[in-house]
Amino acid sequence: MAKTQFRPLHDRVVVKRIDAEEKTKGGIIIPDSAKEKPQEGRVVAVGPGGRDEAGKLIPIDIKTGDRVLFGKWSGTEIKLDGEDLLIMKESDIMGVLA
Repeated sequence: MAKTQFRPLHDRVVVKRIDAEEKTKGGIIIPDSAKEKPQEGRVVAVGPGGRDEAGKLIPIDIKTGDRVLFGKWSGTEIKLDGEDLLIMKESDIMGVLA
């Protein structure tokens, strides 16, 4: 079965969450029920960019493969080809990790 091709529109970005650590620095194992949703992810797809009032295209600063930080409640969760992904606007992303 072929993998679904998905291209976000305008200034939207598709992000896959990076799983949080299973242990604390002290070696304590964190159960699934106590884990918070990670606020870090990898960019899977990027839209072409937004438009200003004159209709000129404003390109997106983020590119596919970037590791990014985003807000705890940012984006819309979707499931595509069995993968849990987030679709969010570029403005929901707080920064890119080097």
